[in-house]
Parts: sequence; C-alpha cells; structure tokens
Amino acid sequence: MLPFLIAGLAAGAVLLIAVGISMSGSGGAVASRLDRYASKQSESDDDSTESGSAVVAGLSRVMDRQGFGERLGVELARADLKLRPAEYVLAWIASPFIFVGAGFLLSVVFPALGNPVALAVIGAIGAYFPRFYLKRRQAGRLKAFAEQLPDTIMLLANSLRAGSSFLQGIELVTREGRPPISEEFERVVREMQLGMALQPALQNLATRIDSEDLDLMVTAINIQSQVGGNLATVLDAIAHTIRERVRLLGEINTLTAMQRYSGYVITALPIGLAGLLFVISPTYILPMFERPPEAFGLPMGVIFFLIGLFSMAMGYFFIRRIVDIKV
Repeated sequence: MLPFLIAGLAAGAVLLIAVGISMSGSGGAVASRLDRYASKQSESDDDSTESGSAVVAGLSRVMDRQGFGERLGVELARADLKLRPAEYVLAWIASPFIFVGAGFLLSVVFPALGNPVALAVIGAIGAYFPRFYLKRRQAGRLKAFAEQLPDTIMLLANSLRAGSSFLQGIELVTREGRPPISEEFERVVREMQLGMALQPALQNLATRIDSEDLDLMVTAINIQSQVGGNLATVLDAIAHTIRERVRLLGEINTLTAMQRYSGYVITALPIGLAGLLFVISPTYILPMFERPPEAFGLPMGVIFFLIGLFSMAMGYFFIRRIVDIKV
C-alpha cells in the first residue's frame, strides 16, 4: 500500500507543478517583471497582466508578507532562473515526491530501491536537489562573470578614451561581450532606457551579481559621477587589481587542488560504496539496520551509520576550512 501511496503523491506533485507553471507563465505584474528581467516589452496597465494560478498567487502573497519572496527572487536572479519565487518553492516541494516516485519506478529493475530506507534517502536527496541546483547555477554564473570582468572594464576604459559616453561604452559591452556579462549589462541599458538613473541601475547589477570586484567598480563609478575625475584611469587601476587577484586566486587553487579533491574522494567513497552494496547485494547490508541489538531505541547499525556520517561531515568541513584561503 505504501509504494502505491508514494507513487500517487509523486504523480500528484508532478501534475501540480506542471499546471502551476503553465498557468502562471504569463502572469505577474509588469513592475515585477521589469525589476527582475528588464523586459523588452513596454509598460502596460496592471489590470491586463494579472492572471495565473491561484495557488502560485496565494503563495506569492504569503512569501511577500514574510519577506522571503524578495530574498528568493534575488537568489533566482543571480542564477538566471526565469522562475518566480512561488514557482521555485512549488518545484522545491514537489522535488522529493518526484525523486521518490522515480525511485519506486526504478525498483522494478533494482528491487533494493523499493526499500523504505532507500526511499527515505532518495527523498532527502530530492529535497536538497533544488537548492543544490540553484547554488551551482549561481556559482557557475559568478565564475564566468568574474573571468570576463577585467576585459570588460578595459573595454569601458578604452571606450571612454575614444570619446564615447559611459552609456555608449555599456552598449558596446552588450554587443562585443559574451554571456553572462553581456546579458547583465544589457539589463542595465534597458533599465536606463525605461527611465532609471545610472546609479540605481548599477546598484541593481551589483545586487544580482554577488561580486566584490563588481562592487568596487560600481563604487568607483558612483564616486566619479559625484566628484568628477578621470574615470578611464580609475577603471584601468581597478582592472589591474582584479587581474592580480584572479592570478593569485588561480595559484592558490592550483596549490590546494590535491587537498580539495582528497576531501571529495574521502567523503564520497564510503557513501558510494554503501549505495553500491545496497543495490547489488541488499541482503549483505540490510542486517546492519535490523534489530536487535539496539541502543537509544535504534539498531546498533543505524547508530554506527549516523556516527560515520557525522565524522565524514566534520572531516569534509575541516578540509574545506583549511583550503578556503581568502584573497
């Protein structure tokens, strides 16, 4: 009965998220769309744009009252995920059920996956996956942006020396640059075309991209716009500083690569081996979770398993702290 209930919940979750996203794809107020994506479409009346799923709309109101929606919206913008916060939360809720349903279906081929312990582990992985995917997208986008930023600053400086305005320099970046930096500066141009001043547009850029180097550039531009000075020379100095930081960070990453990958292997090897044994020969590993003997109301195998997980987590944490050298 339990497997059929789990499969039914998974199917219902998939249907819910599909209907919610499909109904809300064109919804949302124009103002929120402009704030997040600086849409190319011009503004229109809010009355003609408010449509979509009642579930998504209700969840959005609850999240906005708690202040969670705005913070999550910034996180989604940093990852360049074209989802509203409520849509992402619905996907997050549905994810464990989808993973458990997939595990139940795969149990036809691998019977060990139908075990309640395995389904619980799969559900935990499903609950963590949306957050993991969001952080991976943010890290990849931030890394690509940081690599392109020094060349972009030099391009802006050369454009200013050639007699162009700063806005013309940004437009040059959108034409000559590569994503993600060209996309982000294109949003700045669109916001300014819609009437936003330069400083708020650059501040929005700094909010979307969590980068100290970008904050340095934005601060220098804002100060120059208030007190004057040779902005091209300032940008040259910033570009040189960023290049040196990137070079030094690359050297540090090279010197600490072996330690970092040792941490990955030491942490993943026991977990991977246990999972492999669970799939290949469940009768070999399942007695570890059976009673008796027991302690604290749990089988001794579970106690040792939890102690091992805690020890591996602590070891991985300490390795990460040791090799995480700030530049």
